[in-house]
Amino acid sequence: MTKPAQPDDSYLRSVAAATERAVASAEPIRSEFTGASETSLAGAEQWVTQHAEDLLALSHDLHEHPEEAFAEHRSAGEVAELLGRHGHETEVGVGGLATALRATTGSGGPHVAVLAEYDALPGIGHGCGHNIICSAGVGGFLAAAGAVERTGGRVSLFGTPAEEGGGGKEHLARAGLFDDVDAVVMLHPFSHDIATHPFLGRRQVEIVFRGVAAHASAQPFMGRNALDAAVSAYQGIAAMRQHIPSTDRVHGVITDGGKRPNVVPDRAAMLFYARSPEPESLRDLAGRIESIAEGAARMTGCGVELRWDDNPAYLPIRHNEALAAHWARHQQARGRTSLPRGVVPEYLTGSTDLGNISYRVPSIHPMIGLGDANLSLHTEEFAAAAVSEAGDRAVIDGAIGLAMTTVDYLSDETLRAAVQKEFHSQGGPLDVPTYFT
Repeated sequence: MTKPAQPDDSYLRSVAAATERAVASAEPIRSEFTGASETSLAGAEQWVTQHAEDLLALSHDLHEHPEEAFAEHRSAGEVAELLGRHGHETEVGVGGLATALRATTGSGGPHVAVLAEYDALPGIGHGCGHNIICSAGVGGFLAAAGAVERTGGRVSLFGTPAEEGGGGKEHLARAGLFDDVDAVVMLHPFSHDIATHPFLGRRQVEIVFRGVAAHASAQPFMGRNALDAAVSAYQGIAAMRQHIPSTDRVHGVITDGGKRPNVVPDRAAMLFYARSPEPESLRDLAGRIESIAEGAARMTGCGVELRWDDNPAYLPIRHNEALAAHWARHQQARGRTSLPRGVVPEYLTGSTDLGNISYRVPSIHPMIGLGDANLSLHTEEFAAAAVSEAGDRAVIDGAIGLAMTTVDYLSDETLRAAVQKEFHSQGGPLDVPTYFT
């Protein structure tokens, strides 16, 4: 038995060296807006510092008991229990999702939602660090809640299930949870600190070819080979990759190729993900995949059915730079340089359902570094880092950053106006549910 050839890592090493040089020379992001008073900001920081033990206990507990998409019952319960101990009532089961939750404090005025993810990955648990996302979000909400009497307005914590492929945020948005929200803040752990790292939009499609079964030896001419159609489509999509922007991604597998070699397959199926950095380019990419599948069907005399997005499509993130600059300001005070876009290679990315919210409401999704430039999401190494000393520091720094950014938004009318002006200059709200129909 021969072993697979190991890919050469010279390119990755050269990219890592170039990235290290770019990070070292990057200028800090600055904001022209005042934000909240020093008293309000200091109060938020003090709350997180005093209750750090609670937040880290939650992070480690979630990590020790990982739950996959839509099954995060224990995780949601632990969050609700912690909120209750700090005087906040929590609704669990909001928006038609049993593991979604909401807690709100304040009344009237501007409304900021802090988002918490807590679903895990099959096999590797919190290899995406959602235990950090959740614990920092809970801390950010609780710390900001203590300032609401001074700032006015409202702050909510939304527990958003099933980010890993289930599109929980889109389900909650369609149920109306974000209808009265003015701004959304959340974070994500990563290899670097970045204020506005791009995430790609993503659609998924199952392509099913139907042929005609026949004996592959005695009467092959009476068959129409669905596997041939699938192979032709796979090769067509592979050829298309040369002629798409370098930012786009298409990757897939054949999930059904027939049962026995002596029977012409009358069914074959494939599953593909298509990713792109803009809604318009993602729509175009999907159309090109459809054309290839239809062409493969005609070539082989087969029928074809394309089943798009069993779970909601993910849009790319539309970052709000004005709000992200305040995150960067507060992270700098914590000893972190939150990088602008383009310093870290932008192909080091994936997709998230926060993108869907960012086309409805001004949003930020900064990355908080875990101290290792070589860390890769969705790995056992990342899962280990999520409960390391660096992971714990990310929980505390992240909670303080989310709280302070929230308090800034609630306190500063000029900042709020700039956030809204930027959002509308980017095209304003998008009708997400109908965009791809």
